[in-house]
Amino acid sequence: MNEFKVDDLRRLYIPAHDSHKGENGKLLIIGGSVLFHAASLWALQVASRIVDMVFYSSVPQNNALVEKEKEEFRNGIIVPRSKIDHYIGEADCILIGPGLPRESGVEEGDDDTKELTERLFKTYPNKKWVVDGGSLQVIDSELIPAHAILTPHHKEFDLLKSRIRNNELRIRIQDSKLEKQVQIFAKEYKCIVLLKGEVDLVSNGTETVQVSGGNAGMTKGGTGDVLAGLVSALYCKNEAFLAAKMGSFINKKAGKSLAQKMGIYFNASDLASEIPQVMKEVLHD
Repeated sequence: MNEFKVDDLRRLYIPAHDSHKGENGKLLIIGGSVLFHAASLWALQVASRIVDMVFYSSVPQNNALVEKEKEEFRNGIIVPRSKIDHYIGEADCILIGPGLPRESGVEEGDDDTKELTERLFKTYPNKKWVVDGGSLQVIDSELIPAHAILTPHHKEFDLLKSRIRNNELRIRIQDSKLEKQVQIFAKEYKCIVLLKGEVDLVSNGTETVQVSGGNAGMTKGGTGDVLAGLVSALYCKNEAFLAAKMGSFINKKAGKSLAQKMGIYFNASDLASEIPQVMKEVLHD
């Protein structure tokens, strides 16, 4: 287990002064449902401040909400579910899962999250994927794309482990300490695991780091969706392990900054708004 190295911040992609629109990242967000509309919007809120373009695909109700926020969401395109295949090809990275329903048929108009997620994984195994929320809670672990970033909380990680088909592997993971579980899982499935908690654990299967700095304000609903949007935006122009580590660090630093100003009385929208200021401080000042 290694401590997070702040010096790694220097490796993050910084847009050039003479860069043009589209060169600094294009992200597709696939999320939201009739019941859970806010989760994908929090991811959108933070990502749209980092990358050049965010393509946003949700159910019609959520797409309409984003249409009303055009003054904030200037650099984006709302994508009907029927057209996401085209935008997957254009996107540098795809975030799937925030706000997607855990069960099919929860509300009329919702997607079947398992069918949607696994179809896209099978069709586009070589794209950069960040997997969060509803998708994490229903997918077959064997279908995780190589180099994907998974952002589970502890219960979601338990679900992922329970779906491991190889009994010997499943038992070996369950009999290990948590840090080792994360590392074995990441190595077996050739992915990055960012296990969220008071101390985040981030592993690429070879190296595992811990990122501390959580506080009680970070337990609010939606803060994990903000983290997913941040990590996805960073993954557009950075390699996976670096994006996951830096996303965890910046997210926690933003939470710490808010705690100094507001105590624990902040929410996910506050966190999404604080992250750009923290990025300015750690990357440019």
